[in-house]
Amino acid sequence: MTAILTTENLTYQVQDHLILDQINLSFAKGHYVTIQGQSGSGKSTILRLLANLISPTAGQIRFNQQLITELDPIQYRRQVSYCFQQPVLFGTTVEDNLRFPFIVRNEPYDQKRVVAALAAFNLSSDTLTQKKEALSGGERQRVALIRNVIFHPQILLLDEVTTGLDETNQQLILQWLQRLNQSYGITMIAVTHDATELAQAKTLVKIEHGQVTEVRTHA
Repeated sequence: MTAILTTENLTYQVQDHLILDQINLSFAKGHYVTIQGQSGSGKSTILRLLANLISPTAGQIRFNQQLITELDPIQYRRQVSYCFQQPVLFGTTVEDNLRFPFIVRNEPYDQKRVVAALAAFNLSSDTLTQKKEALSGGERQRVALIRNVIFHPQILLLDEVTTGLDETNQQLILQWLQRLNQSYGITMIAVTHDATELAQAKTLVKIEHGQVTEVRTHA
């Protein structure tokens, strides 16, 4: 299977604190990889490095065989999309957020496409006019995820996106992510503490004290 994203001796240090120590990982195109580790183990730091939100102290990251330092950061982040644990919405309404991906790409706003994406998340078209402050935590996370994937990226980086959600919202989001992975071939790299997600993981990467201690794949 072709690797879409690789790390080569990836190291991250803040002053005297070594957070990641020579991480070597290869993520195959279309795979769903789950990263497990205790708080402070460095797993979320890996995601931020992969998202090009921070720069490594040493080592390299390659996307489709190219060093990400040689790629346009805006174009890269459109293809490698980072989803925050605490969703950040802007503007006034839900529609303000879902227009944004079209605006930055100079594409005409496609409301039919947006409404279909909302429906996939059990959200009605009336949601578009809702004020962002009126949304529940689960609704905010769903809107933020739709904003990230209304134009399909090649890779979705998921930083504990179901943390704090009730079981209904959690299952809805997980099923939708599985569908994106299986139907559209979007590569998923997810950090989680959730026992259900860990039990269902097809490929599990374990991080301890800034190092990869185990990579396990289930058929």
